[in-house]
Amino acid sequence: YFVGGMPEAVLHFTRHHDPMKARSIQQDILTAYEADISKHTADQTQRVRMVWQSIPAQLARENKKFIYGAIRKGARAKDFEIAIQWLIDAGLVHKVERTRDAKVPLKFYADMEAFKLYLLDVGLLSALTMTPPDQILIGDNVFSEYKGAFTENFVLQEMKTLPNLPVYYYSKDNSTQEIDFIAQAGSRILPIEVKAEENVKAKSLSTFINHDFASCHLKGIRFSMLGFHDQGWMENVPLFAAKAYISQNRETPMLK
Repeated sequence: YFVGGMPEAVLHFTRHHDPMKARSIQQDILTAYEADISKHTADQTQRVRMVWQSIPAQLARENKKFIYGAIRKGARAKDFEIAIQWLIDAGLVHKVERTRDAKVPLKFYADMEAFKLYLLDVGLLSALTMTPPDQILIGDNVFSEYKGAFTENFVLQEMKTLPNLPVYYYSKDNSTQEIDFIAQAGSRILPIEVKAEENVKAKSLSTFINHDFASCHLKGIRFSMLGFHDQGWMENVPLFAAKAYISQNRETPMLK
């Protein structure tokens, strides 16, 4: 979570094992991004910065759906849509839209008005929030409050390196039930739950697979700090293996 995946930060850390130098490199990268943002008109620069700076707080919420009012009281979509799109086009954030169903193709069921925004790199999220390395490495009570945001950002970052992998999230109207990610891997739908600890529960995922979409015969994935464990309806996969697991479990229909 601290070093992340930006090439220069990773290279320096693997060679010198100096977390603060890696943080310095991350801060330089963030400064360069800020310089790019400032090339807009004054009004648009402010809006892009407000969105960019709000992302950590948005991710720290239990419901990570992007809320315009969290940027500025009374803010509406039309006030910040251009700013958000610029961040997406610049490759600085990933937008994950809500899906209302679990069928191929997921895009048919996308709710474009409900979405989450994640940073392009979990290490930059750490730098943007100025999270000290000892909080992450030791895992104190303060870090545990928002560790889920880092973990989700990491898993999404891994999935985004895979080509042709649409990723959404699922939530029910008037309910707290939510599935962190729904990925379309070829002709397969992969419901994904992300847990930051070894102490895990999967109530939402179980309800989603065994009740709400039982007729779809889906198999869930839980990425966590636990080892590999197949429970039939769900398989637990270690966080470090997220990308490899999804890459190896694609199902591509044969063309005749």
